[in-house]
Amino acid sequence: VQLQASGGGLIQPGGSLRLSCAASKFPSRRYTIGWFREGPGNQREAVSCLTMSGTTPSTYYRDSVKGRFTLSSDDEKNTVYLQMNNVSPEDAGVYYCAAESLGYCSGYACLMCPYTHWGQGTLVTVSS
Repeated sequence: VQLQASGGGLIQPGGSLRLSCAASKFPSRRYTIGWFREGPGNQREAVSCLTMSGTTPSTYYRDSVKGRFTLSSDDEKNTVYLQMNNVSPEDAGVYYCAAESLGYCSGYACLMCPYTHWGQGTLVTVSS
């Protein structure tokens, strides 16, 4: 599984940005995709994750992004999107996506799983 994260850039506070995570293939028909970020001087933290076990994905978010960030998926394109709205300076950092089989990573635990497959990061800069 190869992952390609993209969509990062410079954005003003309060603005919107959509990140994409394109997979060469998903780990299995039932899979989990996670988004993580590393802020300046910060450890990598989980932002949100999506689990797919049927036709409708389940999504989970860290508290600080709930109501502002939204995950969606396009299975035909093997791509998961992270829509970021009302972005704040605290959202700045390098964003990474990761993939795992659902059997090893499901529910809210998808925010804490040791993912097997990682993509390179995409930088989000928030500045006025």
